[in-house]
Amino acid sequence: MSSLIERLDMIQLLTRVVEYLPKVFAALVVLVLFWLIYRMTRLPLSGLLERAGLHRTLVNLLVTNLYRATVLVFAVVMAADQIGVNVGAALAGLGVVGIAVGFAAQDSIANVFAGIMIFMDKPFEVGHWITVVDQYGEVNDITMRSTRIRTKRNTYVVIPNKTIIDEVLVNHSQKGVTRVDVPIGIAYKESILGARQVMLASVRGLDGVLTDPPPDVVVAELGDSSVNLNLRVWIERATDEEPVFFCVLEAAKLALDEAGIEIPFPHLQLFLENIEDRVWQKLAQHRPDAPHGDTPS
Repeated sequence: MSSLIERLDMIQLLTRVVEYLPKVFAALVVLVLFWLIYRMTRLPLSGLLERAGLHRTLVNLLVTNLYRATVLVFAVVMAADQIGVNVGAALAGLGVVGIAVGFAAQDSIANVFAGIMIFMDKPFEVGHWITVVDQYGEVNDITMRSTRIRTKRNTYVVIPNKTIIDEVLVNHSQKGVTRVDVPIGIAYKESILGARQVMLASVRGLDGVLTDPPPDVVVAELGDSSVNLNLRVWIERATDEEPVFFCVLEAAKLALDEAGIEIPFPHLQLFLENIEDRVWQKLAQHRPDAPHGDTPS
């Protein structure tokens, strides 16, 4: 009797397996079809996006990650439907899990979306010199989550892309040339026109200083002790900013000294009136034996 029951169970199992074989085969066919679709469309889609002007990193994200994940999800859903899985309940469960993951990784997701905006808007590129959140340096790498810059002190700084999108960004290399401002103060008695001629002559032919756009000198401020001028020169590479600044400053100082133009140091003038009477009044107030209001004659 028991052997008969075992045979019946085996027959039922084999029957179910035979019933499921076409469904499993159909599911495998669906998976293979979606895999072929991905393989056939991946390269043409990448080429299309690159011709549209998208950055290579963004293309890799959209095609290798996002597009592949989308095709995989559709393939799994269609294959599961072929073998009789309740796709609606599974998607609902995945939706709940996705919401929880989204809340947990909202900062990372925000940085990724900010990275997409950077790649599409292109406010800077690798090799550009930028200033953001008080950090000035050369862009070494741009990823989906962060941008990496190297400062003039050779410090490696990693800035989240969301921070770059939210903050004011200054690109010093966007136009191909960079302006260097060198502040120099001259005495009020000196001629601004004369100082301008001397300073412009001092940077003529200086290494790294461009002639187009030409250098110029402007009055930046009327200070307490000096007329503050800005000697402005242009350089081709932002990496030369610091050495050119020092060279221009030294050349201008030597030229002004040779021309006899004074560069004053900060000083303060005090004007004292009736100081002697005020001193005697203070001394009289502190004498215990002196009548109130009396002052020595």
